[in-house]
Parts: sequence; C-alpha cells; structure tokens
Amino acid sequence: MAQYSISGKSAGEIAAGIESAIERGELAPGAALPAVRGLARQLGVSPTTVSAAFGDLRSRGLIVTRERSGAQVSWRPPLAGAVLRAAIPAGARDLASGNPDPSLLPDPTPFLRGMGPPTQLYGDEPADASLLELARADLSGAGIDAGAIAVVSGALDGIERALGAQLKPGDLVAVEDPGFAGLFDLLRALGLALRPVPIDSRGMLPAELAAALGEGAAAVVINPRGQNPTGAALDEERAAALGAVLDRFPEAMLIEDDHLGPIAGTPRHTLTGGRERWAAALSVAKSLGPDLRVAVLAGDPRTISRVRGRQAVGPQWVSHLLQRLVAEMWSDAGVKADLERAAAAYSARRERLVGALAERGIAADSPAGITVWVPVPEEAPVLQSLLEAGWAVSPGAPYRLRSGRAIRVTASLLPEEGADEFAAAVALALQPQAGTRTA
Repeated sequence: MAQYSISGKSAGEIAAGIESAIERGELAPGAALPAVRGLARQLGVSPTTVSAAFGDLRSRGLIVTRERSGAQVSWRPPLAGAVLRAAIPAGARDLASGNPDPSLLPDPTPFLRGMGPPTQLYGDEPADASLLELARADLSGAGIDAGAIAVVSGALDGIERALGAQLKPGDLVAVEDPGFAGLFDLLRALGLALRPVPIDSRGMLPAELAAALGEGAAAVVINPRGQNPTGAALDEERAAALGAVLDRFPEAMLIEDDHLGPIAGTPRHTLTGGRERWAAALSVAKSLGPDLRVAVLAGDPRTISRVRGRQAVGPQWVSHLLQRLVAEMWSDAGVKADLERAAAAYSARRERLVGALAERGIAADSPAGITVWVPVPEEAPVLQSLLEAGWAVSPGAPYRLRSGRAIRVTASLLPEEGADEFAAAVALALQPQAGTRTA
C-alpha cells in the first residue's frame, strides 16, 4: 500500500480507483487492502460506502475476502494489465508454471502439413464430426453419457459456459480446497460464491461435501484425476461415497474437469451417472499442447443445448482447423504411443520427487498428475530460499481457501535426475535459519 493511496468519496469512485491501480500494477496480486472502517476514516466517508466499493470489486473477481485476513487483490484479477507479470525469473529453473514438458508433446507438424484448406462457413455445423465421434468413444469408455456434447475453447471455457447455463450470480459453488486457482478466479469473475471443501489424496471428503451441499451449494466442481495442485485422484471407493452424497442432493449441478486426460497416469472415475444437471469437460491442452484450445463438453441435454445456443449467438464455433487437427492427432497410433510415454514419464518424475522429499522427512502425497503439493510452515521464505538456489516454484496462496500453507511444484518439468538436488534445496529452505535469512 506504500506505493498507492486510495482516494474517492463515492463507492463508484473508490472502486474505480482501486481497479485502475490493479490494472497498472500499483496494487499487486495478493496485496492487502485496508480495513473497511480504517479506510472510511481515512477518506472521510461512511463504512457503508467503502463496503459497497469493496462489494462491487468482489462481485467482479478483482478482490477477495478471507477469514481473519480482510480484503486483498485477487491473484489473477480479470483485467488485461493485471495478469501476473512475474514470469519465471531469468536463470531460474521453471517448476512454477504448471506446464507439460514441451519435449513430451506430440509434434503436430506432420498433421498440419496434411490438412487441406479451411472450408467452414457461416451456417455450417459448429462441431467436426470426426472429433465428436472420437470424443464420444472416449467419454463413453469412462462411463459418461456422451449423447449431448459441445466443442469449446478449453476446459475452463466449457465450465464457464455450463455454469452460466444453470447458475446465477451469488449462487454458492462447492470447490476443492486446495484447488485450481484459475477456477477460483473464474468463479469470482462470474459473481459466484466459493464454498471450500477439504480434500485428501482421493479427492473431496464426503462428509465435507455433504455439509457444503447442505448449506445450499448450487453446484460442485470436481477434478476426477491428477487434480491441480495436489495430484488427488478419485478411486472407486471414494467415487461411490461421493456419488452417494450427491444422490441426496439431486438438484445440485455437478461439473467434472478432466484437464489432463490420457496423461493423468490413472483411470477416470466419474460421478455423472444419473445426475439431472451435470457437465464433464475433457481437455487436450495438457496432453496435445496448451495452444490447442479445444475441449469437449458432455452434459445433460438442457445444459448442452444452452451452451451451444449461447455459442451460436457469440463466437458460433471453435476453429475447425483446430478441431480437425485435434481429431487427426487423437486418432493417430503414433500420437497415442507418445501420450503413453508422456504419462509414464510424468508418473516417474512425480514419484521420484515425492520419494526424494520423503527421504528428507518432507511429506508430499501426489498420486497422479503433473504437480506436487508440499506443505510448508510459511510460503514466502521457502519461495525466496528456493529462488536463491535457482528454483522457481509457485506459492500455495492462490490455490487455497482455508487449507494450510504450501508450495506447488510442477513435477512434469523436473527430470528424475534433478529430484535429489531440488529436494535438498527444499530441505534447506525449511530449516529455521533459512526463514530467518530470507525474511
């Protein structure tokens, strides 16, 4: 706050000033805002005016309010100039970005060379028939009804459209805690309220989900495998227990986000069977490449009809060049072999890292996926110590609501031979003197 002084006399002026400061980077992601009463005294206005300003900013996802922590700037506020600017520092090894390993992504070049010119015109079918056929086979194999399906621009786009088709601003959404920061940011930007549900290595805790739904959660968002950031994955027993909870609340909407697909390293267990309102996203961004902004979204007929209808009056369709490219790669035997090798490599890297940490007395349980969640007593000193040692990792703060402090490590970018070196750096960062030295 030393770099920016909040001003304004009306709620609109105060909110606009704070928004501009966030846009310009004067208020950084995670920055704390003054207490309502203190700011009201400073500006000479009523606490009601400041509360209204904060309420406007909160409804648009620009700030968040945490228990015992007051208001702070969102970690990824939905403003063009406010996207986290601090990329990986020069010289640091990237274990922060959450990316797949570029060397393990299938090469799209041969498929691009073989594609003909674009033929999609206004009024044509929005989805590529071959892509739909492949998607239906994949989803049906996981026990998901793929009768109603849409093609969307990535999993989060599908989730946003599905929630927009069924929920309204102010509705409560049950989410995994810790959970995907991008989802939290999206829900806040939609004006939806987050209800954190604790998880373990097998996903949401059934009793906690029951409590959230009992409090009126209109929807629940679940990652069935390789959850970001913890790597949690549903097994058959946990899926059955969560399904029994959901059966008691038939009106609640279920959203499943399978963001890793075939590289998750574990089978998918779905909870969608028999639901009245549901949607299940399957993205190719992590398996085939982040620039392939394509995902398929299955769901109940009404939800998918609304999603497709909203697309029809907006973007109309996802590029058929992308759809055809994904379909060609998805059906290729060589690409399937590449994905199997990638899944095996990611599992080996993740397990080697977890083992190297365990050898140094550091607990980290990540049964699937490409990230590892490492609990720490304080995040900032550990982050700084690791950065001094040449490692960039992600703070846990954007990914947690009520859960404990941690760091998120992108294990997919850490070769097995680097696990011991990194684990030693984490052990050093957790020593009491490390916190003192970098405070």
